Amino acid sequence: MSQIPVTLLTGFLGAGKTTLLNRLLRQPEMAQTAVLINEFGEIGLDHLLVERLDEDAVLLAAGCLCCTIRGDLSRALRDLADRPQEIRRVVIETTGLADPAPILQTLMSDPWLLRQYRLDGVVALVDAVNGMATLDAQPEALRQAAVADRIVLTKTDLATPEDVAALRERLEALNPIAPILVGAVEASALIDAGPFSGDGKLPDIEGWIAATAHHHHHHHHDVNGHDVNRHDARIRATCLRFTEPLPWEGLASYLEMLAVTQGQHVLRMKAILNLRGQPGPVVMHGVQHSFHPPQLLDAWPEGDDRSSRIVFILRDLDPDVVEDGLRAFLEAAHA
Repeated sequence: MSQIPVTLLTGFLGAGKTTLLNRLLRQPEMAQTAVLINEFGEIGLDHLLVERLDEDAVLLAAGCLCCTIRGDLSRALRDLADRPQEIRRVVIETTGLADPAPILQTLMSDPWLLRQYRLDGVVALVDAVNGMATLDAQPEALRQAAVADRIVLTKTDLATPEDVAALRERLEALNPIAPILVGAVEASALIDAGPFSGDGKLPDIEGWIAATAHHHHHHHHDVNGHDVNRHDARIRATCLRFTEPLPWEGLASYLEMLAVTQGQHVLRMKAILNLRGQPGPVVMHGVQHSFHPPQLLDAWPEGDDRSSRIVFILRDLDPDVVEDGLRAFLEAAHA
């Protein structure tokens, strides 16, 4: 039985998630999509604004999806899998205040859910008019953008070209993995957006390793020239490449150690791996303390390139510490 892909649709309050979802659900690629909607507050209203969902729209219990709602999320996904009608895809629309990491951990760590569903990707919406101020003031918005596989800029017609360009630059520094999409985004650009999918429809790998080995953030200044304290100065990306096959024992031991000791600092990890003894590429991704089980692909997506590529998005953790630790574990396993 093939796993049902799950897309997490996130973005801060007012970014336009429901508007985008309404439009996407009219497209043929989204046929037989079940939608789970979460809200923050006593009474849920957003589900009344989503069109053409019929019985496949499920309003999760009031509360933030990043905390007490996780049990409801698991139950809702189990209920969907038991429905007689075929479901080809699930979209989870989160409240604008949600930290995506615990939701992703639920999808990665529940053994039953892992058999039924696969995380397809995280789509984060950022309001081009208020995006800069929101990123400055709201740590949740930073985490949403930092863990995304696709970033969609909304309301660009209401912002100046200069503001849009500045926001793009900031988002590219925050998350070099995710393509930034603008305009009337089609469903085909958002689905199958995870690290790698098993059906051969792969994203542009070079796009998320194009950043330098250690990304340096730009500092912004106020009108008096003073350095502005930016939340995203705490978030850094590192992109590592290894040309020789890697020993799974060393890599697995390091990732286990990293999850236990520094997991709260690992916002996202993605990797395509050339492992010793494996006939093809192995893909992995993780969030904080949880790592998705490795997945073996049938073929390499880039022809003759057999190098391993690992991307970490880190918060309050020096990328050099991660790289040095990983290389030490790999060298010990090679010995």
